[in-house]
Amino acid sequence: MTVPRILVVDDEADLRELVEITLLKMGLDVDSADRLSTARAFLQQHDYALVLTDMRLPDGLGIELVREVTGGAKNIPIAVITAFGSAENAVTALKAGAFDYLSKPVGLDQLRLLVQSALRISTAAPAPGKVAATASNGTALRLMGESALMRDLRTQIVRLARSMAPIAITGESGTGKELAARDIHAQSARADKPFIAVNCGAIPEALMEAEFFGYRKGAFTGAAEDRDGFFQAANGGTLLLDEVADLPLAMQVKLLRAIQERRVRKVGATIEEPVDVRLISATHQNLAECVEKGKFRQDLYYRLNVIELRLPPLRERLEDIGLLADAILAKLAGPEGKKAHLTPEALAALRSYAFPGNVRELENILERALAFANEDVIEVADLALKPSATVNHDAEPPAAVVSAPQPAVAPPVTEQPVLPDIISEAETITVDSQSGKPSLPDLPIMLPDYLDQIEREMICQALGKTRFNRTQAAELLGISFRQLRYRMQRLNIHEPD
Repeated sequence: MTVPRILVVDDEADLRELVEITLLKMGLDVDSADRLSTARAFLQQHDYALVLTDMRLPDGLGIELVREVTGGAKNIPIAVITAFGSAENAVTALKAGAFDYLSKPVGLDQLRLLVQSALRISTAAPAPGKVAATASNGTALRLMGESALMRDLRTQIVRLARSMAPIAITGESGTGKELAARDIHAQSARADKPFIAVNCGAIPEALMEAEFFGYRKGAFTGAAEDRDGFFQAANGGTLLLDEVADLPLAMQVKLLRAIQERRVRKVGATIEEPVDVRLISATHQNLAECVEKGKFRQDLYYRLNVIELRLPPLRERLEDIGLLADAILAKLAGPEGKKAHLTPEALAALRSYAFPGNVRELENILERALAFANEDVIEVADLALKPSATVNHDAEPPAAVVSAPQPAVAPPVTEQPVLPDIISEAETITVDSQSGKPSLPDLPIMLPDYLDQIEREMICQALGKTRFNRTQAAELLGISFRQLRYRMQRLNIHEPD
């Protein structure tokens, strides 16, 4: 069995010796170079499982070596060593294709974790150009489609899975951002480690630090035992920050430190502990606009948005609808049920629909249509599509999938008549004709019940306007889909029969 060989490039003799001794103790072969020219000569002579280079060298910059190695045919992982506090250099290197980075002074635990990750990539990653149609564990319904956009997207996922660079997944609601994150994890060398998805908009602000970083026994009332947070749970694997734009500013500061230091401190603890986590963030909002409005920290934005992966809306890949519909109907049929099928006219109608709610809306449409279909045959009438939401087939879809940061604009919600059987279930709130303000009830009052009444009416009104499309209703109310679903369950709001 061939022993993996590592190339260390640094002009500091003491640091080179420290790294070399650490790698030799791990059972690896090591070559050392103090300048770019020597490193290039080594790369011509040997194959390496990892190249580790300083950013500043006597005859040039380490970023030059990063571009040469990542652009070569050997596909070698390369990591950089940056000076303390030089976050900009790390981000630049990651955007140039670096696998990962270490900050000076180099922590040996972090060095070992980085090397182990690189070795897993060298031995387990697919060959360049090989694209999997599904995730490596064979999970169904993950970014399905044979359109050019989806083939390009899967190619990008295979490439991005080899890196530790943070990825920001953008796209409209319902495009499958979490599925993309799961595919990146499944195609990576971390596939056998945990994948933890966190909805940042669903955690109460008072509990965020404890949920993310864990807590010690007795740290606060109710902390009866030590508990790990999301970072510890995802250690060695991938942490998805879903709806990251909903993080409050105070938590953004603490998250930024955890990302930069790669260490977290539990609530009530006095020491930090190292964590090895690959971060992926997702949002349907435009983070750049959130930064301009002061709702999102600029430094955190640049740390999370090293690489942006844009998911195309369904209306830009309508040729995939037949494949998606078949998969969804098979899932709805269950293991023993008879799968329904669409008539040619129904499939054509779906391909002429704009899908403001994307794949999630397609699932809702087919689930509803299945309830009205006769003998498992879905007709056009069973789909109950909104006639105003049609797509322009002559429009050219964008070719790029991975791109510079750009806004993920939510589609306009089509106004629809209010459903009487929904709104009639809620009490109405009177308005003072003189001031135009809501007329408040007389005291004393049960405030929780009154607030529930108002919340119920607003949710029912939004659901009525969108014909019970929960994705669009959530956008009207300015909350996430999951928050709406939680409130509907709490208030016992159901779709009318």
